[in-house]
Amino acid sequence: MNKLITFLLACVFFVSCGVQKEANDQAASAVNIMAYYVPREGYMPDHLPLDQLTHIIFSFSKVIDGKMQFRNENADSIMKQLVAQKEKYPHLKVMIACGGWTADGFSDAVYTEESRTKFISSTIDFIENYRLDGVDIDWEYPGIPAGGTKARPEDKENFTLLMKGLREALDQLDRPQTLTFASAGWKRYYKNVELLEVMKNVDYMNIMTYDQAGGATKFATHHTALGHRSLADIAETPLGFAMTLQNAELAEGEDLWEPQSAEEIIRFCVEKGVDPKQIVIGAAFYGRGWKGVPPEDNGLYQPNTGPISGGTSYSVLLTDFTEADGYEKHWDPVAKAPFLYNPTDSIFVTYDDTVSVKLKTQYAKENDLGGIMFWQLSSDSKDDASLLKAIYSEAAKK
Repeated sequence: MNKLITFLLACVFFVSCGVQKEANDQAASAVNIMAYYVPREGYMPDHLPLDQLTHIIFSFSKVIDGKMQFRNENADSIMKQLVAQKEKYPHLKVMIACGGWTADGFSDAVYTEESRTKFISSTIDFIENYRLDGVDIDWEYPGIPAGGTKARPEDKENFTLLMKGLREALDQLDRPQTLTFASAGWKRYYKNVELLEVMKNVDYMNIMTYDQAGGATKFATHHTALGHRSLADIAETPLGFAMTLQNAELAEGEDLWEPQSAEEIIRFCVEKGVDPKQIVIGAAFYGRGWKGVPPEDNGLYQPNTGPISGGTSYSVLLTDFTEADGYEKHWDPVAKAPFLYNPTDSIFVTYDDTVSVKLKTQYAKENDLGGIMFWQLSSDSKDDASLLKAIYSEAAKK
C-alpha cells in the first residue's frame, strides 16, 4: 500500500511539473506580444495560437448611447469562448478594444463629467460581465475628425480625464487590470493629446506603426516601415520631388511632410519623455497595394493610379500574390521592409513579412520597449510562414 501511495504521489508530482512547465513555456516571451483579434471562420477562440501571446485584444466594442457596448450580437458568445481559454492558458490576458477606424461617439461620451462617468461605469460593467483583464481605448482620433468622426478642441483635455478616470475605476477591481490606448504613428496626433499626463495613467501605448500610407496615397511607398529614411534620402524619386515642392509651398507653422517609420515615431515619443517600457511597436498582418505603378526602382516611390481592389491580408498575400502570379519580392534594407512588384500588371504591394516582424521584435527588445502588437490575428497564416510564429520565436530568444 505504501508503495502504491508513493507511486501515485510521484505521478501527481510529474504531472504538476508538466503543467507548470507548459505555463512557463507559454509565458516565455521576453517582451509582451499583443494581438488585436477580429473573429472569423477558422479563427474561433479554440483554434487560436494563444500559447504564443501575452495579451489578446478582442476588437471591437463601440461607444453606443454613451456606453461601451457590442454592436454585433454574435460578439457576446465569442467573447465568452475567448475568456474560457484562460483555463488552458492562465498566463493570457484577455482585453477588449473599444473604438476603431470611423468609430464615433468618444468626443460626446467624454465631453462632460457626467458623460465620462457614464462611459467609465459602462466600461467597468463590461469588464466585470466578461471577467476581462483590461481595456484598450482605440479613439481615432482626439481632436481630429478622421473617418467622419466628431472632434472638438476639448478632446485633448477630456482624453486625459477619460484615461485617468478609467485607471482609478480599474484599480478598484479585485484583479489587476491593463489599460492601453492605440496611438497614431504620425506626429500630428501627439499635438492633440496631453501625452505625458495620459502616460501617467496607462500601462502601454500601442503605436500603430502601420498605415503610414493609405489607399489615397498618390505614390507607392512603405506602409509599415521600421527603418527611418529622410526626405533628403528620397529627394531624387518622384515621391521625394513632389513632397519637396509641397513643403516649399506650406505656410509658416504648417507641418512639413516627411517619410514615416516606426523608428522615427518611437524616437519622437521617447524624446518627449515617454518611458520606452510603456511603448508597444506595431506590425501589420496585411498589406496595401496600388495599381498603375511604373517599373522604375521596382515601383518604390513611384506614382500610382489608385488602390488595388480585394483583400491583402497576409494569408492572402501568400496565396494570391506569388511569383507564379507575376509578383517579384524585394527588400528595402534602409526601411527594413519588404515589398512586392508585378511588372506585368504594374501593381505594388507593401506589407510585413517574417523578416521584418523579427526585426521589429528585435528592436523592441534592444530598446527596452514594452512589446510588440499587431493588427490582426485572423489575417495570419497557419503554416511555417506565420508572422506570429516569427515574432514569438524572436521574442523568446535570450
